[in-house]
Amino acid sequence: MSKPDIKTLGALKKSNYKSISIKEEIRKNLISKLEAKETPFPGIIGYEDTVIPDVERAILSRHNILFLGLRGQAKTRLARQITSLLDEYIPVVQGSDINDDPLKPVSRYAIDLIEKMGDETPVEWIHRNDRYAEKLATPDVSVSDLIGDIDPIIAANLKLSFADERIIHYGIIPRSNRGIFVINELPDLQARIQVSLFNILEEGDLQIRGFKLRLPLDILFIFTANPEDYTNRGSIVTPLKDRIESQILTHYPTTIENSLLITDQEAHIHENQEKRVSVSDLIRRLIEQVSFEARNSEFVDKKSGVSARLTISAYENAVSAAERRAIINNEAKTQVWVSDLTGIFPSVTGKIELVYEGEQEGPFQVAYNLLEKSIRSQFVKYFPDPDMLKRRRSKETVTENPYKTIISWFDSGNHLDILFGLKDEAKILMLNKVNGLADLVKKQFPNANKKESALLMEFVLHGLAAFSLISKKVSDGKVEFKDLVGSIINLSTQSFDESELE
Repeated sequence: MSKPDIKTLGALKKSNYKSISIKEEIRKNLISKLEAKETPFPGIIGYEDTVIPDVERAILSRHNILFLGLRGQAKTRLARQITSLLDEYIPVVQGSDINDDPLKPVSRYAIDLIEKMGDETPVEWIHRNDRYAEKLATPDVSVSDLIGDIDPIIAANLKLSFADERIIHYGIIPRSNRGIFVINELPDLQARIQVSLFNILEEGDLQIRGFKLRLPLDILFIFTANPEDYTNRGSIVTPLKDRIESQILTHYPTTIENSLLITDQEAHIHENQEKRVSVSDLIRRLIEQVSFEARNSEFVDKKSGVSARLTISAYENAVSAAERRAIINNEAKTQVWVSDLTGIFPSVTGKIELVYEGEQEGPFQVAYNLLEKSIRSQFVKYFPDPDMLKRRRSKETVTENPYKTIISWFDSGNHLDILFGLKDEAKILMLNKVNGLADLVKKQFPNANKKESALLMEFVLHGLAAFSLISKKVSDGKVEFKDLVGSIINLSTQSFDESELE
């Protein structure tokens, strides 16, 4: 829709334009989208049956909203998307600091201007994107920043007394009039600053340096908060929380499928990487599983949470690890191998907060353990569960072990050293040396092509190591597979050292 060609108050009146509050406006547009079966919040994945219905109910109830959830749960993104429910353009009194409605002015500037110019009062139109304001709550935020203060320079220039309200310089909240105002991390806001929001939310009063202005501001307030903040850094004062009508709980993706969709949507992969590097569904699922394992790990602080950004940046790093290897080896095409996933560790260690036991383990060891658990969790979805085979054997049930030939090859004294920088063809040749490995993959995945089969072969070795059927050691830029019994005396077999990747 183009900007309306109405430039004066008189023309606006003749157009039969009707003013409505922002909450009524958003409610009206939401109803239109719901009736048209349109998605009000495109790109928000995994909230279709939980958070989004709560948001829609809050909007229909014309409520201010508090999004409560751990980091990386799309709280701010949800708030920003509500702007799509605003009308594309609305009229304001030209020059007004607080977006005065020409038909219902509230500021002294707009009232005086309309009284002076009447129907010739100039009107301008602002886009919905200009009706959104956001403030991160930090300890240095002041009442002046949010509400406003007296400006002595204005008083001096206009020769006004300090009793004249025209000397007030409005803060970000009054300037968000007829728009959406968001405060992120509300508990970080000092209690005395939170108190200054009471009257704005309930009565519409502004109290600035002795001025008590009755400005019926028209604002949809949205707040975000992390539950951890309630105990670690601050709290939302009770009277303020009582004035926020809807508190909506957010959450992390509950399924791998939703997590995959989020990563595909948010990851930024260079077009040259897309041409050069292929990423299998197996690798994608291994990366997503890392975040699920982290959220359940005894080494990771559950109060802090594990952001969805972990898997997004991990996926980007995995692709870059494969691209780097291809560049060095002068390969036109490659794929992300399981061994490339050591390249995601910087994305993992930077996105998790460790408890004391995790600090003792060390961040890189925790990241390594999370990847191993991810491999173990996903392995049973592709191949027979080794633990089930063990239980059946204990019950003396005759069941053929599909891994017997592979394990026997290692038990015979053979070992496999796979360098991280190995060319794809060389890696495939090495994997085919292991007796029974190719046959197992072919039996489970008869339609897999050469590279897919090779990736699955590598995955089998990592999976058997995760189930302690063979040993795996990461050292000197390589991963070494050998028999388990012969490696027991080496206590570092199941450990990981950051220096070993250097």
